[in-house]
Amino acid sequence: MEDVVIAGAGPNGLMLACELALAGIRPLVLERLPEPTTENRANGLVGQVVRLFDRRGLHERLAGPIGPPVPAFVFGAMRLDLTLAERNPVNILGVPQRRVEAMLNERAAELGVEVRRGHALSGLVQDAEAVTLDVAGPEGDYRLTTRYLVGADGGRSVTRKLAGIGFPGVTEDHTLSCTANATVPAEFADAASGGLRVPGHGVIPPFFHYRTETGLFVYAPFPTGTLVTTMEWTDEPETGDERPMTLDEQRASIRRVLGFDLPLGPPEGDGPHLLRRLRGRNTRLADRFREGRVLLVGDAAHVHSAIGGPGLNLGLQDAVGLGWKLAAELHGWAPAGLLDTYESERRPVAERVVMHTQAQSALITPGGDVTALRELFGELLRLPGTVQHIADLMAGADIRYAPATGHPLDGRWAPDLVLADGTRLAELTRTARPLLLDATASLGTELRGWTDRVDAVTAGFDGEATALLIRPDGYVAWASSSAEPDDTERKALRVALERWFGTPLDA
Repeated sequence: MEDVVIAGAGPNGLMLACELALAGIRPLVLERLPEPTTENRANGLVGQVVRLFDRRGLHERLAGPIGPPVPAFVFGAMRLDLTLAERNPVNILGVPQRRVEAMLNERAAELGVEVRRGHALSGLVQDAEAVTLDVAGPEGDYRLTTRYLVGADGGRSVTRKLAGIGFPGVTEDHTLSCTANATVPAEFADAASGGLRVPGHGVIPPFFHYRTETGLFVYAPFPTGTLVTTMEWTDEPETGDERPMTLDEQRASIRRVLGFDLPLGPPEGDGPHLLRRLRGRNTRLADRFREGRVLLVGDAAHVHSAIGGPGLNLGLQDAVGLGWKLAAELHGWAPAGLLDTYESERRPVAERVVMHTQAQSALITPGGDVTALRELFGELLRLPGTVQHIADLMAGADIRYAPATGHPLDGRWAPDLVLADGTRLAELTRTARPLLLDATASLGTELRGWTDRVDAVTAGFDGEATALLIRPDGYVAWASSSAEPDDTERKALRVALERWFGTPLDA
């Protein structure tokens, strides 16, 4: 019997597989596609997930050391000046999704994860002890049993459907989005900003969602090749038999959106090159993330507009939030109800992503009333407090899981600390184990009974706290700012240890 089977070898499924392997569980990953996809579904990582990758050593594999947050971002095709925020939480890692998948696939292989490509889940039956799976493989159908099944198989998740989990929401079919890799003549490039000079519009900043009364335009000059994207609103029905997208179609769409013939040329290099037409938008949220021994992560649990790039930020943190809890259950030390906190913590985060992507989608629609709303909203975006609120929302930095104490860091993402000897917190979290970081050098006795599950580092560090208990997903489970925590704080630490990491060995 397998411990865990993961359906789907996209970034969320592979990330979950890596997290489980770090925790001593060897999952089996089933992927219906025979080879990794060359389609580029996203162009980078935005928000908290960039810091998460840093804390697993994955950022270095993709792009070297983590850099500073970006000075500006977009919200609803409006500029978000992050220099106005007291704390800028918006990091960006501009690498194509296919590179992220390739890196995670390599990392999973290093950790001993088996990925079976060309193997599709076709049926499941579960009872109180296991899930029995029917799988269609290249050499025929076969059957597996597993203690848990996780669906990371996308918005059309077979896992979700077979488990009988509803996927309520709305499908909006009045948008047409076209994206193409292309070249743009050098005379249109603005060297100072990296943007695009367009007659009648001035300089359109790079990666900016530029709204007109007829649509949306994005110019994205990535190092791997330039992408141009348009979005229009149309009442023309989808025929169901549409021809492949062409560069001429992209040029015509730009003409309608900008009122200018931008002379696009074919892309340079060997590719793969993107030429894609998408109709409509789906916004859906699974009515539950768990059905018995079946759980969902990523797009299998939620789909929404891609505006603002929140998808991988949400899905990859789903995977990390689930991984350590599922491993604890399989190792036998999970406290009662730990696995249920996966949904109680992650579903509200998904709800907020659905909310802000719907809000942004409303702000980019055509019409004079929306233009007036944008003018008012633009005034609000000059207020530092508003910028901070939206920046935290976009980055996922506003997440606070149920705190057990009144400390301001309790339940929040652990800050990027540097120890007195220069060691970064990110260097201490690559094993994905719980961590007690103690600058007071007085808490070692409280950890007795949990040393098999929780690491401890005694060292000085600057910041709001003198001691932090950090969960494997990077969130604080307990914190103190005392030079020497008193009995009440020590009792709270033991309660937090038992709440998240089970009964001590000496109990």
